[in-house]
Amino acid sequence: MSALYVERAGLVTSVGLGLDAACAAFRCKLALPTESRLLSIRDEWVKVHRVVLAPEGRGLPKLARMAALAIGESLEALPDSVIGGIPLLLCVAEPERPGRIDGLDSHLFDAVTGLLGMRFAKGSGVIAAGRAGLGRALQQARSLMAQGRVSRVLVAAADSLLDWPTLQSLAEEGRLLGAGNSNGFMPGEAGAALLLGSAGSQPALQLRGLGFGTEPSPLASTTPLRCDGLATAISSALGEAGLAFQDLDLRMADLSGEHYYFKEAALAVSRILRAHKEELDLWHPAECTGETGAAAPLCMMAYADVACRRGYSPGPRVLLHFGNDAGQRVAAVLQYGVAA
Repeated sequence: MSALYVERAGLVTSVGLGLDAACAAFRCKLALPTESRLLSIRDEWVKVHRVVLAPEGRGLPKLARMAALAIGESLEALPDSVIGGIPLLLCVAEPERPGRIDGLDSHLFDAVTGLLGMRFAKGSGVIAAGRAGLGRALQQARSLMAQGRVSRVLVAAADSLLDWPTLQSLAEEGRLLGAGNSNGFMPGEAGAALLLGSAGSQPALQLRGLGFGTEPSPLASTTPLRCDGLATAISSALGEAGLAFQDLDLRMADLSGEHYYFKEAALAVSRILRAHKEELDLWHPAECTGETGAAAPLCMMAYADVACRRGYSPGPRVLLHFGNDAGQRVAAVLQYGVAA
């Protein structure tokens, strides 16, 4: 299996319009929610995490700008002649997302490449799986590199839950955080990009294991949650990496506030951990950015890379786990260091 390493990353979030600024905010647990003025519940304006760009925009044009800014940051050290040989895998919201932009799959890719003025290699495409999209993208990137067709793959995402139809649907489902609802999240938006390559002579964050699972009791289910999907995904990723749960130094998850996902994350530990573990931090950048959909896992992976490079990660072995509301679950085991 071809090894993937993070070469560079780019982030556009509500707490920073670049990788360094965003990760510094994550480390400080800085959050900047504002009132949406689009929706109120019980006479209270819904709080959101908005990416502030000038000029302000929304919809497809804003998604394209966030993605283009993140991609541009991740590619800034590469010449155009090299960029033309890199495929772009663009992660977006799942088709069943309420309020999803019409024609998102067909129009966003062209809008992003148009803003960048770049052409990407054969094998590029759009992955519409929401928060589970990064898992599919990593799987495809491995396949492309294993075939020897490319030496680098660019994975990017742009998503927003701040359009009025989406906010209205989330409010009707009781999923938004507010004074009368602690079991909810603040919606947000973000753009993110990861340039993945093969091993070099310098330390880098490597993907060592990747696992998938399907939760038979997803968010909207009335059956008891047993965490079958996430436990399967984590066990598969650890097995591929040749590690046990107690070997990990850090865990990152796409937790944004809903009790269901915190319960699932806790159940996963009880299902898998079979030895004493004194401490294992759980980081969730959504506490700073709000729920950012398809961009959330890329924010996590970029943050893991920066934390390891800057030396403030608890250790070199990091578990990411994430999934979407439909029940798709993904786990990735990462390790920072020089390739063996």
